[in-house]
Amino acid sequence: MARIELALPERFVFETCLDVGIGDINYAGHLGNDAMLRLAHEARIRLLKHLGYPHELQVEGLGLVVADIAVCYKAEAFHGDRLRFRIGIADPSRHGLDLIYQAVDDNSGTEVARLKTGIVFFDYRIRKIAHMPEAFSGKLSQ
Repeated sequence: MARIELALPERFVFETCLDVGIGDINYAGHLGNDAMLRLAHEARIRLLKHLGYPHELQVEGLGLVVADIAVCYKAEAFHGDRLRFRIGIADPSRHGLDLIYQAVDDNSGTEVARLKTGIVFFDYRIRKIAHMPEAFSGKLSQ
């Protein structure tokens, strides 16, 4: 079986810590797939707030749409663990980019997962994909 491989970016533009709550644990007793995506979403929202945007629908007059997602697990995470999410950028294009996340157990330093969310800019007024605003890409390059 071929495995997905996600390379880490040369640099991370943001990091934040998130706790694994009891609601994040699945029937196998570890962090569930759905919960990992919710944690990555929270990390993405925190990145946007760090850049000065209130949420995903107000980024230089446009919104963001998640076009694709990939997750590669490296280790388990459990209730009470604190995960440090580092976020970097890959494959910028006219309409969007990939956010690459590395989730690391903040206590042990063990890499738990790597994730990718492909995001595109979307103009919700006309319901069409839009160009990535220069002001947004400029903030990421700082």
